[in-house]
Amino acid sequence: VQLQASGGGLVQPGASLRLACRASGSVSSMHAVGWYRHPPGKQRELVATITTDGELTKYADAVKGRFVVSRDDARKTVYLQMNSLTSEDTAVYYCNANLKPVGDLYERNYWGQGTLVTVSS
Repeated sequence: VQLQASGGGLVQPGASLRLACRASGSVSSMHAVGWYRHPPGKQRELVATITTDGELTKYADAVKGRFVVSRDDARKTVYLQMNSLTSEDTAVYYCNANLKPVGDLYERNYWGQGTLVTVSS
């Protein structure tokens, strides 16, 4: 079972990016997911979360109105649409998810490997 974050890159201020967090391997179900980021020289922070049913999402104040988290359970993927990016959004972005491996009774918590987002002119 793996969790893979992708979609990072170098963009100019004002641009958009969409990150993806995909669960692969013998995964029965994907539950609550969180996106975190670790800006250079700062502590890791929680950016956005989405519940198992996708009904409830929460965002850090710094990204409210600009970022949108969504999920496609058929693809076992959660997305983070990032709009109006600024240099303050530069960070390594990680996803964290509760996954239920096939054959297991309980969910387990997994981290993706991180994807770098650089916003610079």
